[in-house]
Amino acid sequence: MSGWPTAKLEDIADVIDSMHQTPQYSDAGYPMVRVTDIKRSGLNLSGTLKVSEEVFDRFSKNHIPKIGDIVFSRVGSYGNTSIVKTNEKFCLGQNTAFIVPKQDPYFLFYFLNSPAGEAEIESSVAGSTQPTVSLKSIRNFDVPVPPIEEQKSIASILSSLDDKIDLLHHQNKTLEAMAETLFRQWFVEGAGDWEEKSLLDAIELVGGGTPKTTETAYWDGDVPWLSGGDIASAHKGFITESEKKISMLGVENSSAKLLPMFSSVITARGTVGKYAMLAEPMTYSQSNYGILPKFENCYFFTYLLINNIVSELHSAAYGSVFDTITTATFRDITVSIPDKTEIEKFESGVSSLFYKKLESQRQIKVLEKLRDGLLPKLMSGEARVV
Repeated sequence: MSGWPTAKLEDIADVIDSMHQTPQYSDAGYPMVRVTDIKRSGLNLSGTLKVSEEVFDRFSKNHIPKIGDIVFSRVGSYGNTSIVKTNEKFCLGQNTAFIVPKQDPYFLFYFLNSPAGEAEIESSVAGSTQPTVSLKSIRNFDVPVPPIEEQKSIASILSSLDDKIDLLHHQNKTLEAMAETLFRQWFVEGAGDWEEKSLLDAIELVGGGTPKTTETAYWDGDVPWLSGGDIASAHKGFITESEKKISMLGVENSSAKLLPMFSSVITARGTVGKYAMLAEPMTYSQSNYGILPKFENCYFFTYLLINNIVSELHSAAYGSVFDTITTATFRDITVSIPDKTEIEKFESGVSSLFYKKLESQRQIKVLEKLRDGLLPKLMSGEARVV
């Protein structure tokens, strides 16, 4: 696996199970971390469900978490890890586990997120309908064990990259919030005696398409083609890349549309109402809509308009279960529209926030590729730091 000596994970860390019970949640109380809350990053407790003190005491009796503990998802979306960076109290929901390192916690965290660590996890999965990684399997993971100083140096390099990535994400959230605040001040709180019009009088809705999958000449080209998952993963940000690409021949021989940079896109089926902006010209599937400005080159106004009315799109979505947005959904929503001069003035004032946001997003991608390229080399000993 690497040039380093190895050990079983149970020799360098304790593995502690969560409670196998379904809790009663509360409106307030202590955070409970579930499988869906565990992602490759520092643990974020802001969006978790809450439990009462009584439930918390019961679910935390196996272990009181501390900084440096690793939280591991075992069932369903298995193999995700988060590292604890806060002393805030929380407990674990079922199908999760604590990994409590006896050596450098960040080195073990990065190993579990490396190709070698992911291979250990994948080889341990049992079950087809409900994939599961057992506690016994986790304890038997083969883990490289460099000298402790090397562990610390490896972890320091990788965590410094992650810290820069986190800072850029935080900056982008701040820029997004500033743009949203400006939009509300101009067009909601400061709205004048403007005419109420259909949303489709303010935006142009463009359907997507998919080239024939049996035509190999239509695929693996240079044109990004977005699925709903691509848009959802970039929600409220810039989309800089796509999982799949098509050729210009595929664009020309299908209903796929190539939209310009700064256009907005929104998911219309499945996980609907997720939206983002394009960092370059892209196409997208028929499960999504492209959104162009009716006011020339006012892409940022258009994006923020969608941001402001997306909750109405949710509530007006077609079907007994919220799963579809149609053209009629957009048509039936009304908005107050000022004159073109006012919109153009706003566009000019807010554009710098979006340019900064895009630059930060590009820096994030560069740092992520650097981190992901270094990770296997550092874990294998191919690249040395001391």
